[in-house]
Amino acid sequence: MGQEGRQVRRRPLLHSKIGLVVIMKKKSKRRFQIISIISLVAFFAVWQLLTDVLKVIPSTMLPSPVKVLQTIGMKWTVKKPDGSTLPQHILASLQVSGLGFCLGAVIGVPLGIVMAWWEKADLALKPVFDFVRTIPPIAWIPIMIVLLGIGVIAKASIVFLSAFIPCVINSYTGIKATKTVHIWVAQTFGGSKLRILCRVAIPTALPYIFTGLKVSLNSSWGALVAAEMLGSASGLGYMIQMGRLLSRADLIVVGMILIGIIGTILSAILDTLEKIVVKGEVQ
Repeated sequence: MGQEGRQVRRRPLLHSKIGLVVIMKKKSKRRFQIISIISLVAFFAVWQLLTDVLKVIPSTMLPSPVKVLQTIGMKWTVKKPDGSTLPQHILASLQVSGLGFCLGAVIGVPLGIVMAWWEKADLALKPVFDFVRTIPPIAWIPIMIVLLGIGVIAKASIVFLSAFIPCVINSYTGIKATKTVHIWVAQTFGGSKLRILCRVAIPTALPYIFTGLKVSLNSSWGALVAAEMLGSASGLGYMIQMGRLLSRADLIVVGMILIGIIGTILSAILDTLEKIVVKGEVQ
């Protein structure tokens, strides 16, 4: 009875310690969130101070945050001076980047897995891939413009190349990172090569695959902006280019800020998806 009593007393103590750890983690998270908000406010305050108040930086070089907000409000409904409203630019960029990124992921991830898992596929495809990946996606822009014009397909092709390469590399690396002992155990229990791939190798590679998707997302936006700046009639990259040609620094900054905001939102969506998928595989 004495030992049972001690065990009963230990359980509430253990629960209280776990609860204390959870509370401390929540407080720490809130503290970091507050620090992040303060740093953002300080950044915009200094920006406003240097541009509008002290006028250290001319507005033609860097518009103030107030001017940027005014431009966002104006461009939301007004097409001048670049021919499209802000929602039209955003939709055009999302359409191209979404198409190119999805194609890059759908083709790149399976290709990386196949190359890493089957030796013959690796021998046949890796030399070609190693050659193609050394060519910057931006270098393909003139060829795509000549072959496909300046439409959605041409720009999506550039985005596809930029997204495709990181997906293949990270998927390939993730499959190769599968521990040999895990494969041996699965083989001992009679698992086929395909079943071991689906049950052992791919779950192991999931963190690598999602890392590749995040890298691909960033690369896609960079390639998209470059493609739109060189050949396009709409999109955030096109708006930035028109801002440069018209000496409208506010248009340039608005485009940059929106690209950052949209990229952050898409990265957060990928992070959430990764937590759901990887947690489900672990369970």
